[in-house]
Amino acid sequence: MTDRLPRIVFMGTPEFAATSLRVLHEAGCDIAAVVTVPDRPAGRGQKITLSPVKEYALEHRMNILQPEKLRGHRFISSLQDLNADMFVVVAFRMLPEAVWSIPPLGTFNLHASLLPQYRGAAPINHAIINGETRTGVTTFLIDKEIDTGKILLSRETEIAPDENAGSLHDRLMQIGAELALETATGLYARRLSPVSQKSKPGEILKQAPRIFTADTVINWREPAVKVHNLVRGLSPYPGAMALLLRDDRQLRLKILESNLRDDVMEIPGTIIVTGKNRFIISCVSGGIEILTLIPEGRKRMSASDFLRGFDPAGWELV
Repeated sequence: MTDRLPRIVFMGTPEFAATSLRVLHEAGCDIAAVVTVPDRPAGRGQKITLSPVKEYALEHRMNILQPEKLRGHRFISSLQDLNADMFVVVAFRMLPEAVWSIPPLGTFNLHASLLPQYRGAAPINHAIINGETRTGVTTFLIDKEIDTGKILLSRETEIAPDENAGSLHDRLMQIGAELALETATGLYARRLSPVSQKSKPGEILKQAPRIFTADTVINWREPAVKVHNLVRGLSPYPGAMALLLRDDRQLRLKILESNLRDDVMEIPGTIIVTGKNRFIISCVSGGIEILTLIPEGRKRMSASDFLRGFDPAGWELV
């Protein structure tokens, strides 16, 4: 690694981004400013909350910018006055060209997939939902189209058979932070040669769009492995949703952990309770055993705890 360290404007919001900011800062990069979202009220109490990126920036007395509009003249002028070598973007908003074109060495983004696969807002979730066994992180130069700029660096990692989106997120967060530092120093030292994104012959590009509530509802007429992957890909948040009906009542369950069961032969959608503490639901080609869940309006609990107060008789899965 070079001894020369760049002057950076860092842009990001969640914990995933804050980890990259910390690694860049601790390495000695000159953080000219941190750009993050404006403070917003959140939760039932509508308490003003700070983004993890802002919390780190405040703790280390960094210059913080929180623009409402990224195209505003005052914001763009303030960025120009910082004389940064590059902008680094991790989990932030889409930038207008008037912003990403400012620094002489460009603006690069850290994306949680092996581009060009899984462009979009939820690459970690979709990789697991689709049953991928490998994924990674990529840094690329931002251009006019979303997630299509020239690749600078990438790193691969395996996805364990029962790994969920939460644990993969945490691993990629650290791998990505290290890659962001390597990219920043390499770009500053002119060691990197950007490469255009190209798919392999015959390769089908998979997208990673934002996940909405309707996307979380489990279809029990899918193969069991597909249902299991949906549970993994949506755990711990937002959670794969099971909808149960009885007469005019509806019960929503967020399924957080499951095991595949290849010994289940019942009609898909059948609820099976064995030994009073094992909660199994049949699918196509097997079933899943629910291990951990969140009943609507209650806290996370084990399946055995849930079954102490739940009688499946008369309930049907949608």
